[in-house]
Amino acid sequence: MAHYQPPKQGKASQLIDVVVLVVLTVGALFVPLWLNMAGAAKSVTNPATAATWEALGQTPAQAAKYEALGYTPETAHDLILARFDYSFSVGALVTMIAVILLYYFLILRFSEVEYREVISEKFGE
Repeated sequence: MAHYQPPKQGKASQLIDVVVLVVLTVGALFVPLWLNMAGAAKSVTNPATAATWEALGQTPAQAAKYEALGYTPETAHDLILARFDYSFSVGALVTMIAVILLYYFLILRFSEVEYREVISEKFGE
């Protein structure tokens, strides 16, 4: 029985594959940030009128650590009082579920096609 030799891919195809993968990776990382769909806290709840460490609810030890990092009560105000926005839309959730299911079935289909090609190349019809 002959040793299996996989089909060769050209240099241009490899370059296109790499470019597509890099674009998809950068897109997956940065598009949510550009669309304001990801990131840190979105809002500050209960803004303090007088920005002092005590008004921000910080102990002297915490205040010392913030000051060691170069923060003042005024600059640390948004950092300390910011809260994460846990809201989501049902439409976005349904869309994400649909995308994941589509990806799953697409991968299953491509895997089946490639599996059958390898079996037919190795063992014939």
